[in-house]
This record gives sequence, C-alpha cells and structure tokens, in this order.
Amino acid sequence: MGVFAQQAIAQELDSLQDLGWPRQIEKDGATLLYYQPQIDEWEDYKVIKARVAFSLTGSDGQQTMGVTSIKSHTLVDKDSRTAFLQDIIYEGVRFPSADAKQSKVLEKLFRTLAPSGGETISVDRIMADLQHGKLRAKTVAVKNDPPTIFSSDSPAILLLLDGDPVMAPIEKTGLEYVVNTNWDVFYEKSKERYYLITEQTWLTSSALEGPWEMTSKLPNAMRKLPDGENFDEVKRMVPAPKTSFAPKVYYSDAPAELLLFDGEPKFAAIEGTELLYAVNTENDVFVDKSENQFFVLLSGRWFSGAALNGPWVYAGNDLPTDFSNIPADSPKANVLVSVPGTVEASDAVMLAQIPATAIVNKADAEAKVSVTYDGNPEFRPLAGTTMFYASNTQQKVIKLDDEYYLCYQAVWFESSDPFGPWKTSEEIPDEIYTIPPSSPLYNVTYVTQSADSDTTVRSNASGGYFGMFVMGMAVGATVAYGTGYYYPPYLFWGPYPYPVYRPWPMTYGVAAVYNPWTGGYAMGRSVYGPYGAAHSAAWYNPATGRYGRSASVQGWYGGRTSASTYNPWTGTYAHTNQGHSPYAQWGSSVATRGDQWVQGGHVTTGRGTVAGIRTSGGRQGQVIHGTNGTVIHTDNGVFAGHDGNIYRRNESGEWSQYNRGDWKGMGGNGRSFGSPSQQRVVSGLDRAQVSRERGQVQTQRFNSFQRTGGRGIRRR
Repeated sequence: MGVFAQQAIAQELDSLQDLGWPRQIEKDGATLLYYQPQIDEWEDYKVIKARVAFSLTGSDGQQTMGVTSIKSHTLVDKDSRTAFLQDIIYEGVRFPSADAKQSKVLEKLFRTLAPSGGETISVDRIMADLQHGKLRAKTVAVKNDPPTIFSSDSPAILLLLDGDPVMAPIEKTGLEYVVNTNWDVFYEKSKERYYLITEQTWLTSSALEGPWEMTSKLPNAMRKLPDGENFDEVKRMVPAPKTSFAPKVYYSDAPAELLLFDGEPKFAAIEGTELLYAVNTENDVFVDKSENQFFVLLSGRWFSGAALNGPWVYAGNDLPTDFSNIPADSPKANVLVSVPGTVEASDAVMLAQIPATAIVNKADAEAKVSVTYDGNPEFRPLAGTTMFYASNTQQKVIKLDDEYYLCYQAVWFESSDPFGPWKTSEEIPDEIYTIPPSSPLYNVTYVTQSADSDTTVRSNASGGYFGMFVMGMAVGATVAYGTGYYYPPYLFWGPYPYPVYRPWPMTYGVAAVYNPWTGGYAMGRSVYGPYGAAHSAAWYNPATGRYGRSASVQGWYGGRTSASTYNPWTGTYAHTNQGHSPYAQWGSSVATRGDQWVQGGHVTTGRGTVAGIRTSGGRQGQVIHGTNGTVIHTDNGVFAGHDGNIYRRNESGEWSQYNRGDWKGMGGNGRSFGSPSQQRVVSGLDRAQVSRERGQVQTQRFNSFQRTGGRGIRRR
C-alpha cells in the first residue's frame, strides 16, 4: 500500500470517524463479519432501527450467514459528521439456512461476539438510506418578505445600520464611533462630519445617508485612536493612503442586500435548461429565459423580479422546474440545496433536524454557568405566551411562573432567582417550546434536554439553534437562514460613558451561504469591517471598557468566507463560521461530544495497524486492526432484505440469495418477469445498493473536506 493510502487511513483513525465497512471481530477462534447497517428508521434522530447482515464462523471453521435487527440510541458529533451507536440492542437474530437447534447455538455465539455499543457510522450513510423513506420535517412559519435589494455594476458597499445610529465616544479624541453599523464609521463632533474607511479609501459625509465623497484629510484626532481596542486596522490607514477612486455607498437602516457585479452583468447558459446565471458576481443571480424573469437566492430564499432593480417578490413557492434540472457538475450546483424536491435540499433538511448531542456533567456545568445583567434584571413579555424574557443580558433567561430557565451554550438550567444559583435541568417545561418565530429567543426551542444519569444530562441541539430553519412543505422543504423577522436591538446607557448595545441576529445582509459539509450557513464578510461588527460581534463590555469585534479583509467582489466568527444565535465563537457545535465552548470537562466519548473508553478504536488481505475466495482489500475489531475495506455488497433473507450483488448488477450455505442466483434477477414479491424484493435491494454507494461517496467527500479544510471542494 502506498504512503498516501497509509496517511489517509491514519487520518481517519485520528478523527475517529466511520472507518468503513464491513467490520470483523475475532474471539476464541470464532469470527464475526458484519456489514453496513441498513437504516429503517431514525426516531426523532435519536434512536436508530436497522437491519444488519453478517457472517459467523465458529472455531470449527463452519461459516453461516445471518441477519439481525438492531435498535440503538445515537450520539451525534456534527464536527466529525459521525453517529455513535450506544447500547445496541439486538432485537432478533435469524439464520436462514439453520434449523431451530442450530440457530439457538449460533445466536448464543453471535451475542458473545457482537458489539454492544460504540459503533461508529457516518451520518452520510444514514441519510442516504433514509432518503428512500418518508422524510419527516418540522417546518417553521418563517417570514419571507423580500428585503431591500440594491444592485451595482461598479465597486460599491452596503452601509447598514441597525435602526438609529448608536454613538460611542472615543476618550480624549473628540471623536465618536458608530457602534451599530457594519463598517468602521467615525464622527467628528466639532465639524459634524462622518468618516468611513472602505479597504484603502476614506470617505466623508455630513450624513450617514450620504452623499459620500473621497477624502485624504482626516481629523487630527484619528492619530490618537487608542491601542488594543480593535482600532489597529484603522490606524494603519492613518494618514489616509492615496487612492484614485471611491466605491459607491448604498445606505439602509433596515436589513438589506447588495447584488454586486464586476462590470455590466454577464450571463452564461446552464446546459439542458432555460436558465442563465450571472458569471461576474458572488451572488446567486439567474434569468429564466422562458419567463424573462430574474431570480436571486438570499439566505436560502428565492426572490424574483422583472429587472435587477426590482421590484422583488418571494418566489420559493413558484420556482421554475428547470432549477431542479441544474446538473450536479454545474458551476451553480451549490443552489440545488435550496431547490425544493432535490436530493441536496432533502439532505440539508435532514441535517438541520439531526441534533448535535452531548453528555453534560451537571456539577461542572453548574460551576461554570454565569449570567450578567445591565443593572437589575428587566423582563419583557414573550409575545403569544404567558412567559417573560430578560431583555438586559446577552444570555437567554426565561421567566415561567416563579421559575427562571436559562439556555446557556445549548444546556438548560433553572433557578428560583434570576441571578442563580443555576442547576442543570432534567426536564424542560412544554411551554418553552411554544415560543413563536417572531421572538428573538425562538432558537432555544431547538434545544432539548433529559436526564442521562445521576451526574449527567443529555443535551440535543438541532439546526434551528444555529439559525437554520426548515421552511415549506414536508415534501419539498428547504433550509433557510434566519426567521425573516427583525428583532430590534437592546440599548442601555447606565453609568458608563458608552452605550451597551446588544443586537439580535439578522436574516439579511450577512451573505449567508449554505455549506453542505458542515450542515450550516457560513456568514460572509465584505471588505474590512465585517457585517458582524454590528450584528454579530459588537457589544460594549463594561468590565474591560472595550467593544468586542471581529474583522476580516476581503475584496469588493469577494466576501463569502472568513476564518473565525461569532454566532449571534448561540452567543459563542468558533474557528469556522459555519454550523459549529456549541459544546466545544464548554470544554471536555463539562460536555462530552462524540469523539471525546469514544476516547473516554466507551469504545476503543486505537490507532491500529494497516495491512493488505487476499482470501482464498479471492476477496481483496485493506484491513485496519483496532482493539474493538477490524475494519475490512473490501466488498460491502451483502444486504439484509426486508423479507429476512440475505442477498448479495455481483459486478454485473445481478442478485443472489443465500440459501442453505450457498448463494443461489435469482432467475431473471426478479426485475421483469419474476414473481411480484420477488420484484418488490429486488427493487428494494436496488435502492439499498444505490443508497450504500451514495453514502460511501459522500463519506469519502466529507473526509476529503476535513483533510483539506474545504480547499478545492465546492459542492456535494
């Protein structure tokens, strides 16, 4: 085996992912070879029911094929895209070629060898199986009114304000800083002038609405900006560098979007459709030639208009069918995830509902949880409910009757006092889950929790907690970013010279782009001064006397990715700006995610050894030896039929049935002139084969995504 293959397998072992199928366990001279589970159901995405075909060889060398039905709780680690099967229950074991007496002996041997828990299987393999079943989706009545949409074919920026300007003084300068905007904007009080930095160009205006003009004269006080208070990038532009032109500035004090083209819009055809797509923009802009309509995808929602300057209307319920015909290798295949009825959209819907799971140590979590209020706790009504929420804290505290509930980094706590002490909750009141999407606290309804042991609770956080919501009908549902509702920010002046500004997440203006590998939306950035400067990560911290901000430098026609981010839905940071796990914020001493659960001893994979195999029957492949068993990278083509029998498929696509120790070909292969029951069996086997192949490909692609950090991988 080559060095590259060895490195790839080592990386798989290191990441503790699904190492492959089939797998083999040897003990006391007996061998159990078990194939990839065929998933029949994933109840609430927490309990799996599946069928597993296996080969059992006793110490006498006699081989027998069998089928078992399993049921297991799952612990999902979204970062590794892996489900861990815990406490596997074998609900039935069947040996088609053995009599009752033999079956009893064989079942006893099987149960001594079969793993009881800790098996890993990639989420992609599970989803591929479930695609052929009925997809259950919890859809949300999100708001799909179009935002204000600007369009420009020359360098431009979108200056967004979250309502009226919030000004913060900069000590000893006579300058103020506009807190609630997505760009660095300063105000010179003595001359009543605003100054805005856009990449290499300074602009000035007497009003935020403009007009803005280029300037090389900056207030002398700009040289006095304090060190270490997030102004370092600005200070590098003082004095103003020489530039030859200024971008156009579009202004909005409400959520808006900017379609930015590099010159006059240019379009290319999508083969096999009546669609054209814009080639000189980072936005997803299309033209349907048959209807002469423009379409744009924003935050997972489709809008249409007769021209690029609008007016725009929501088009998600009336999208031309040609969008579903976009080829998988098209440069615009990324939009298929937002096209109702596509496999890509179905995958996204399923991923959004699969919860990230953690086993949380109650005592450790209680020792770390904290809530800080701006002054005394202030509670406002939760519209449509009898509950109240704390408005003057960045934490999500809910008052229900005389009890207080806190959702902190995807873990629920409760207390009889808004200041605590806080105890981890073992049961969450049903009323919590009646919070409507129009509330800024709606995302906490996607976090559930239950007792796991005397010392731990099990927390589950699905996509809605991160701002990803399933909309539309269950059949044809898609995933959108944000609820579409605008949540006004909270302001508190208090005793500080600076205002405390706490924004809520916004749906538009964030360049939200879905990443199928993380199952989450990535927040884009546009030039220096990310959108997050206002609506993601700008808030005043009285303890430090500074604003917290994040920054990213990109060009005018870029801005789709960034290296780090603050998630406004969860109040947590991550090294990537996609659907990261909230449990990483806790640390391993508090929350046990999937990979840590494995390392903790519930299952041991070890680093193992790698070797090549060739059996007397001609089977070839690679073997990974671990202390929990052996993964054989070879033929994974044995299946358990719904009828309880065992089948395998040859390279010609023909099926054979295991019968009394031998494989018997199915006449006509059952597809055309077999009996009706045989046709149904073969049809189901064909679907299972396609699912298994797709799951394998998707798993390999995700592994490549992890190894490369996403470089060179644009689509599923």
